Amino acid sequence: MDHKYIYASLTRISDLAEKGFETKALPRKKWETGDYVVSEIVNEGGESLQIELPNGRMRGVIAGERIVGALGERFATLEATGSWRNVADDFKMTVLTGAGLMGKLTSKSMFIPKMIQVIYRGHAFRNGEKLTMNDFVETIPDIPYNTPIVLFVGTSMSAGKTTSARIVTNIFKQAGYKVVGAKLSGAGRYKDILAFKDVGADTILDFVDVGLPSSICPKEIYQEKFQQMLNRMARINADIAIVEIGASPLEPYNGDIAIDGLRDHIKCTVLSASDPYAVYGLMKAFDIVPDIVTGVASNTLGGVHMVEKLCGVKALNLIDSTTTNELKKILTVKTGLSLKPK
Repeated sequence: MDHKYIYASLTRISDLAEKGFETKALPRKKWETGDYVVSEIVNEGGESLQIELPNGRMRGVIAGERIVGALGERFATLEATGSWRNVADDFKMTVLTGAGLMGKLTSKSMFIPKMIQVIYRGHAFRNGEKLTMNDFVETIPDIPYNTPIVLFVGTSMSAGKTTSARIVTNIFKQAGYKVVGAKLSGAGRYKDILAFKDVGADTILDFVDVGLPSSICPKEIYQEKFQQMLNRMARINADIAIVEIGASPLEPYNGDIAIDGLRDHIKCTVLSASDPYAVYGLMKAFDIVPDIVTGVASNTLGGVHMVEKLCGVKALNLIDSTTTNELKKILTVKTGLSLKPK
């Protein structure tokens, strides 16, 4: 392992740390999404400045250290937006997610801590060629997909999707089923998909595994990557797939394409919502009628009643263990899989 650099979790699909590389600066006209780059930290330090490592652990950083991450884009409604496309002549950038997503910060919520500031020092090179995330992706031949899906969508980021998906994953594992957990859109963070593994998912995958630092990319590229994710899920031959659409389908992460591609296999839809009105808006925008609404909107009886009155769908606070039996009944009816412990 090379300890000269901090390898962010977007490098987890690569062998950069094991086999090494050269660093060479490139003009911006030769930059592309998914390029592996080296950047030097310029912040003075602070407890909030941390990088997610390839194993999912968080590591503190200090000025002068160098991070290996990937160029990408983020457009989060509640936290930050930015893109490598906006980098100026000074080559200053921001680490847009802890996973090492590199780009110029364009906006930031005042409610989140300061972010890691860096200066681009060069691209990772081998044998005279720049290294990209795609260089480490195996193409999987198309496989017919037949695994039933429990789909988790949200009205925004941080609405409770991953927490809800983790709860449902655990329920299916306790009942003895083989589970594949997948996050098909969003901005790269390993911790989200690791949450599925922590509660027993047999296999996990996300868009990073097919070479995307975030799922913000041209639709035709995302469609190819989506098929590759589907192929990876199909070859697991799981009993059930727990699938999360990161952020909101209304955000530019191509979540709408993922939902359309999954429709024939979705047995149950769980919507994590920030408020009842957001539930109504998402239902109308994407022709989705969730089987369960959870998240912030279900935290109180007032929210539950509003969701059920306004939208005509069931609201359950999945974090509340008193709702577990009702949740199991809904999942059993929708998927046809018995959820009695084995």
